[in-house]
Amino acid sequence: MTQFQQNDTPLLAAMRHYVKDQVRPFHTPGHKQGKGMHPSLAGILGPDTLALDLALMHELDDLHEPHSCIKAAQDLAAELYGADHSYFVVNGTTGGIYAMILAIAGPGDKILVPRNVHRSIIGGIIIAGAMPVFMQPEVDIELGIAMGVTPSTVADTLQCHPDAKGVVIINPTYYGVAADLKQIVDIVHSYNIPVVVDEAHGPHLKFSSRLPIQALDAGADICAQSTHKILGAMTQCSMVHCQDGYINVPRLKAMLQLVQSTSPNYIMLASLDVARMQMATEGSQLIETAINLAEWTRREINTIPGLYCFGREKLTAPGVYALDPTKLTVTVKGLGFKGAEAERILRSKYNIQAELSDMFNLLFLITIGDSEEDVRHLVDSLRDLATNHFGSRDFAAVQEIDLRYPLTPEQVLSPREALFGNTRKVAFRESVGQVCAEIVTFYPPGIPLLCPGERISRDVADYCRRLQEAGLHISGPEDYTLETIKVVE
Repeated sequence: MTQFQQNDTPLLAAMRHYVKDQVRPFHTPGHKQGKGMHPSLAGILGPDTLALDLALMHELDDLHEPHSCIKAAQDLAAELYGADHSYFVVNGTTGGIYAMILAIAGPGDKILVPRNVHRSIIGGIIIAGAMPVFMQPEVDIELGIAMGVTPSTVADTLQCHPDAKGVVIINPTYYGVAADLKQIVDIVHSYNIPVVVDEAHGPHLKFSSRLPIQALDAGADICAQSTHKILGAMTQCSMVHCQDGYINVPRLKAMLQLVQSTSPNYIMLASLDVARMQMATEGSQLIETAINLAEWTRREINTIPGLYCFGREKLTAPGVYALDPTKLTVTVKGLGFKGAEAERILRSKYNIQAELSDMFNLLFLITIGDSEEDVRHLVDSLRDLATNHFGSRDFAAVQEIDLRYPLTPEQVLSPREALFGNTRKVAFRESVGQVCAEIVTFYPPGIPLLCPGERISRDVADYCRRLQEAGLHISGPEDYTLETIKVVE
């Protein structure tokens, strides 16, 4: 195979060569390079894009058994990120997380996971038939945000469950908080088991010393990154990186085949190839610019009465070892707002869309796609919002809302047993003491409050109601209003 360099895009080059040959395509997809697509969409996407919507064939390689251009593209990603093996994923980091969990655990196996994991990790555990052992993250009561798990929490949990097959860590959290990953890796490896990292929000960490350390550089064995969240790949595009040693690589490859389509979208695959090239050639400069914009924005927001955007002052707090400054968490309770209310006003009046809102916070992401004009508009809009509302709302009522996370409920059955067992529906208000048979998650940020197999506690039920009243969106249960819930017979 031709030796490629980091400024090459072997997959995109192969696709463009195929199109240049003006091949008559008697293969999928049925729109035949856009000729069969309705003009209402074809006119938007354009002929150049649709010509690249190609199918698996010899010269374009096979995602599941790559040997030419896809293999070269993945090998370049591994070289860039310092992995022994890298794999492209086009059904989101969710698919990568499923594969990672299936690679280390099977029915009945224990996996240690922080309670503030994304629901995709619970989904992977259900598919594997494994049993989660939850670790309680540290919580910032002022902000109402779960931070990281501490090394001591990991050590104590492993001491109680030395038969665990692996430990899952979030690096960083949705809000940009990173744990002491190096120390955690050392503790976990002393039990001869792998460290699996959900690094969905960290595909950019490799490219600046001002960011938390990336998982592989901290010694983690495998991680999944959402290349689309911060970098230049298309939505749903992610990568899985792993090291030899604690990971059975042939099994990982088999699990990736299990969870991914046999007809991957080549435009999405090409966007991963190009995003890698972009970061290899310009990444440090692009991330440096994003960090500088974010730090300026944070300083400006903290001059606005009623608003607060946390930063390095939190580094002394439990569970906060490092911070990603490109995540701007703006607390609006000083204006008497709940997060969802402020999000709606920003969208309708100022044409600004936040990444998420929770009980009292808005999260804004500053990425390689933002400009000085963008962040100035954000700051000006937040300043105008504060000017119009500071002191005009019931500040005390908002301050009195209890933001303490409920304790993790008792795990009675494995999530798989509860999900597939005999179930019935009961009124949610009467469900305390019953064993839950569904996932109950509030979006954002997608952290499960109830998992299948857990006994529903009064604290969790009350907390769910508070989040509903705050306007957060419920995901997971069949009854999205949460008037009823499925429980195990």
